[in-house]
Amino acid sequence: MLIDEFRDYCLSKKGVTESMPFDLHTLVFKVGSKMFALASLDQIPLRINLKCNPDRALQLREEFPDLVLPGYHMNKRHWNTVVVQSSNPRDWYLELIDHSYALVYKTLTLKQRQDLESC
Repeated sequence: MLIDEFRDYCLSKKGVTESMPFDLHTLVFKVGSKMFALASLDQIPLRINLKCNPDRALQLREEFPDLVLPGYHMNKRHWNTVVVQSSNPRDWYLELIDHSYALVYKTLTLKQRQDLESC
């Protein structure tokens, strides 16, 4: 997965916006006003931060110790840094993005979710 694919996939989700609030090298994706994904634009290979259920985060880190790390500059209980390698199937990354989006989406207020659904 390349940065363009990652960006396009994130933006294809309902209500997602992108910005660079921290610096010129960190692309942030939000649903509503809450972050669900970040990407470092100046690192090779691509590294993305994704929200994750705490139990699943630990499981992924154990199963993929070179690819899934505690979230860089994030709450390490709820965020993973995922190193993108061509050895993993694209669908694996998409599922991790979906999981992150879903976790954040469900924390939005009912009004926020209704507003996003009406768009």
